[in-house]
Amino acid sequence: MATSDYVVLNTGQKMPLIGLGTWKNPPDEVKDAIWNALKIGYHHIDCAAVYNNEASIGEAFKQYVGTDKLVRREDLFVTSKLWNTKHHPEDVEAACRKSLEDLQLTYLDLYLIHWPHAFERGDNPFPKNPDETVRYGSIDYKKTWKVMEELVEKGLVKAIGLSNFNSRQIDDVFSVATIKPAVLQVECHPYLAQNELIAHCRKHELAVTAYSPLGSPDRLWKDPDEPLLLQDANIKTLADKRGKSPAQIMLRWQVQRGVVAIPKSVNAGRIAQNLQVFDFTLTEDEMKIIGNLNRNWRYLVPKIKIDGKFVPRDAVHPDYPFNDPY
Repeated sequence: MATSDYVVLNTGQKMPLIGLGTWKNPPDEVKDAIWNALKIGYHHIDCAAVYNNEASIGEAFKQYVGTDKLVRREDLFVTSKLWNTKHHPEDVEAACRKSLEDLQLTYLDLYLIHWPHAFERGDNPFPKNPDETVRYGSIDYKKTWKVMEELVEKGLVKAIGLSNFNSRQIDDVFSVATIKPAVLQVECHPYLAQNELIAHCRKHELAVTAYSPLGSPDRLWKDPDEPLLLQDANIKTLADKRGKSPAQIMLRWQVQRGVVAIPKSVNAGRIAQNLQVFDFTLTEDEMKIIGNLNRNWRYLVPKIKIDGKFVPRDAVHPDYPFNDPY
């Protein structure tokens, strides 16, 4: 059970258990979201180059982060991610420096390899063939990892980690790592509890961050027949009993498991509400009720539209992570 509002990484850093996610936050709205988060006590912001809003986030950091501002830089935990087109060893440092430049920071607290599979090198984040399929690269993520380690040695980042890697791929990275991964970020919510993967990570002293902890109901390739996590009757019953929102119940479940959660919002009220999960504790029975909702349902499988239908985008790549059980 979480007894504080942070986890301690294998680097010794304190990573806040609740952060602000910025995926799908439009550049013209994300600055206000950062302001609303920082002014009420958020100290963890999750970013990525491919979200195409790091420059706007950087404007917010310039205005609100620093001595005599809303939050000191040393009290803020900022994550960014290396995109799939930048896995080549010659591209990693430049990509990191670009994120630093856009975010107007001198270092990142955490830098993740966004996905294990590489796309074709270049500045087009989604290089495609005429039939809309992706043009892939063949860089081994273990080679990418060795250059990620150099970013720590150069002081550009304080910790490095992985995103969307499965247990076998995690073991692959640890087999060559001089600097060990500190965090794994994956989709995780009551319908995708990730119990086996979390247990595997804990054997490696690898902290886990849950992205889309509320089910990401606003994504492009939403299936009209998919289960709606925020409307789950069991979650709603617990929320009504506690006088909390369904989102707060789900976030409390995560932090009570010691899992970091990064819900995304640009709504000031929901941003505030998502941080208000440290004033109550779920009982053991309530934790079991939520845990029993697991159905291994993955909302965030990247898809593309071919012949009018959405199909998994990357399953043909040998490093695609979701072909393994966990």
